[in-house]
Amino acid sequence: MLRIGVLGAARITRDALIRPAATIDGVEVAAIAARDSQRASDAAARHGIPVVHASYEALLADESIDAVYIPLPNGLHGRWTIAAIEAGKHVLCEKPFTANADEARTVEAASAASGLVVMEAHHASHHPQTKRAAEIVASGMLGELLSAEASFMVPMPPSKDIRWNVDLAGGSLMDLGCYPIRWLRDVLGVAPEVLSAAASDHDGIDASMDARLHYNGVPARVRAAMWGSPPLLIAANVTGSAATMTVRMPFTPQLGGKIGVTGRGVRLRERASRRSSYSYQLEAFRDAIEAGGPVFTSVAAAVETMQTIDDVYRAAGMSPRRATTP
Repeated sequence: MLRIGVLGAARITRDALIRPAATIDGVEVAAIAARDSQRASDAAARHGIPVVHASYEALLADESIDAVYIPLPNGLHGRWTIAAIEAGKHVLCEKPFTANADEARTVEAASAASGLVVMEAHHASHHPQTKRAAEIVASGMLGELLSAEASFMVPMPPSKDIRWNVDLAGGSLMDLGCYPIRWLRDVLGVAPEVLSAAASDHDGIDASMDARLHYNGVPARVRAAMWGSPPLLIAANVTGSAATMTVRMPFTPQLGGKIGVTGRGVRLRERASRRSSYSYQLEAFRDAIEAGGPVFTSVAAAVETMQTIDDVYRAAGMSPRRATTP
């Protein structure tokens, strides 16, 4: 039995861990700790987690815990991932993996000699729809690749939410833009080069980001926004000389995802599995620990993504995010 502890009482824990664990053999959510002990106790009662620890350090010292899930604010990801590695725990850390690429490389160095599984929680990468989109591109069905675009734009007005806090490494690119960047990397099969970017700057936070990239010569556009126009856009497409592939709900395929391919003599329509991308992710995490299965959202891949994010910030005239100081 893989016993997982949770660092933090974030809302995402329910969908990302609690619900999948209830349906997957060999996984138990066994403990939780939070900065606010009452929040930890409330979350434990709500989700049926048997043990509440008084601190993150206490949870990491619990020898009965095999692995930790880290849904903390972005600026704390690197610090607590390293602490978990040093405590001998496997790690499933929420995206974005760290505050910046340099911090991701520090985590990579810590994990390299540990023998532990350290995985970034880019759940959409584990869903069959993403893998199917990559298969279609690799098959040549679209012809010569001409362009690609992926957008994640969801209205979240400026507030005290951590997404709008620069000290916690917030921003639309960090919270939302990491999805289309990683999705295009998964589907096109290569890391990108950043050409240009433009941001809407709200007191140091990118309320929106519009970036132009090349994926091995294929021009691509990535858009992310918490506040801007259009107010809501979640979509991806890849256009080739023979056909265009459009993907509905690319980042949460279980919520009505579809793949469509239309072109000369080509017409394909496929619906995505309704099974949660988080369930596929948790299975992959379990299998990597117990059976040495592949780590698709590996630390090395996370370093790539964080480097792209840093490069987009710089291209937009903004500084990459910084780790949150203790």
